[in-house]
Amino acid sequence: MTSTHAPLPRDDNEFRKLVRTWLHDNVIGDFAALRGRGGPGDEDIGFEIRLQWEKVLGQAGWIGLGWPIEHGGRGATVNQQIIWAEEYVRAEAPARTNHMGENLLAPTIIEYGTQEQCDLFLPGILRGEERWCQGYSEPNAGSDLANVQTKAHLDGNEWIINGQKVWTSLAHVSHWCFIVARTEPGSQRHAGLTFLLVPMDQSGVEVRPILQLTKGGEFNETFFTDARTPAEMVVGTPGNGWGIAMALLGYERGISTLAQQVGFERELESTIQLARDFAKIGDPVVRQKLIKAYIGLRLLKLNALRSMSAKGVPGPEASISKLFWGTWHRDLGELMIDIMGPTGLIGEGFPYELTLEQKLFLFTRSDTIYGGSNEIQRNVLGERVLGLPR
Repeated sequence: MTSTHAPLPRDDNEFRKLVRTWLHDNVIGDFAALRGRGGPGDEDIGFEIRLQWEKVLGQAGWIGLGWPIEHGGRGATVNQQIIWAEEYVRAEAPARTNHMGENLLAPTIIEYGTQEQCDLFLPGILRGEERWCQGYSEPNAGSDLANVQTKAHLDGNEWIINGQKVWTSLAHVSHWCFIVARTEPGSQRHAGLTFLLVPMDQSGVEVRPILQLTKGGEFNETFFTDARTPAEMVVGTPGNGWGIAMALLGYERGISTLAQQVGFERELESTIQLARDFAKIGDPVVRQKLIKAYIGLRLLKLNALRSMSAKGVPGPEASISKLFWGTWHRDLGELMIDIMGPTGLIGEGFPYELTLEQKLFLFTRSDTIYGGSNEIQRNVLGERVLGLPR
């Protein structure tokens, strides 16, 4: 499967013109009305419209921009992917809906999956039609992912899966889930785990939304009761799922953060405007915090570039990114409320209508926890990068 879209301009200036013109011509009507809505804590806003936007992106070849051409991508350079992200922010295009599929699952199966898996799953992601969720965390296996208790066993030509996952982002609107399950009886910790691809639309899968402080329902509990998936839906080989799971997290920590910074740029701009609106832009303490946030975002971008320019699958040093952006985003949420002062404590309406700033503040409390807590990231960096004792 190779890309059917026209080759990208080799000149970065020409590419930027192409991107800017396309976004100008297409971020119109309902898409323009969203003005970038749908980010953290705001995921329910305009969701159906954002699903249509994904299909528009897919038809124009803007999904999988950095994937290899032979896998249906556009083979975009690092600079071109940066340009796309920058112009996307400026155009205030709608927040994306399939980060898990495009930026995490796809690079993983391209690197470790079979050709049959690539042929089966990549086209649906590229068209903006199939969405994925992540089945990692469990009630007793969050940051301690090696404590996974969800089990799977082969029954003829199918895997039978039983267990519970939690904090499954967008599981209620996803078609597939990639999960880590224990497939070797009696195995412990990192051994005996398998990386499985499981369809969500079946009687053995139950999704229960978890209402968040932001009033949104992005997170879910997901229960697998004799759920089934074909025997060939293993990425890698049975028993080596830990390595595949860590490789996928490497993409989450590294390359995919560039797309994530699309939202961060917009939020920082909103925070600066907020300081102007509340006449705080001249306050030396506020200005210092804004400058710190600006510098931090530049560092995030430079670290993402380093990850993107490195050869091979991201290693444990990619934990630097998660540790840094999680803390940065939490601090930005706090800064927004600090700038607003007492006004930031007043809801937008009854009974529980929140402003965008309040949603961001509440949501970012979780940024230093999900996807591996700050403590876990520091352990990874200390033990696996610096070589410090456990």
